[in-house]
Amino acid sequence: MVESVEGHPHRSCFVAVHPIAGTEHSGPEAALPHLFDGKNAILCNIAQSDPGAVATVEQMLATMGMKVSHMDAQSHDLHVAYVSHLSHLTSFSLALSVLDKEKMEGNILTLAAGGFDSTVRLAKSRGETWAPIFLQNREFVLEAIDSYIKSMMLFRDALDIGDIDRLHNLMGSANDIKKVLDR
Repeated sequence: MVESVEGHPHRSCFVAVHPIAGTEHSGPEAALPHLFDGKNAILCNIAQSDPGAVATVEQMLATMGMKVSHMDAQSHDLHVAYVSHLSHLTSFSLALSVLDKEKMEGNILTLAAGGFDSTVRLAKSRGETWAPIFLQNREFVLEAIDSYIKSMMLFRDALDIGDIDRLHNLMGSANDIKKVLDR
């Protein structure tokens, strides 16, 4: 997005902002009154924007109850590939795997509960929305997918050789996410 306005005569009037909030639903009927409360909004490359325009956008976001952060567009794209785009792709992939198994065997979804529901919630998102996003950020999304596959292979290899200690260690390392999320 930032690249598309480079060189525009009124570039300084543009403030690149990404509100980090949403659901798997889209359109006006999916609006929620407090969707943005306490959520992050990322402003990118603000040095290229007019300070008055930045202040106006920041005030608007604060009025919506959002927390504002700044970063360069490259860092933004890398980070959202890991924490947003990869989450969506893994949800879509899990849904496809389960639906394929359901077609072959049936009744698999009768065993699905909260964990499954949480994990595939994003698979209900519209492809018309997400396919262009993935393609626009293709380089970093591919990097995130490769990293995820590498992690999955660690679990697969431990399972393949029946190494319970390795499984415990991997899950223990993954549990460190609590320290980051609970800050």
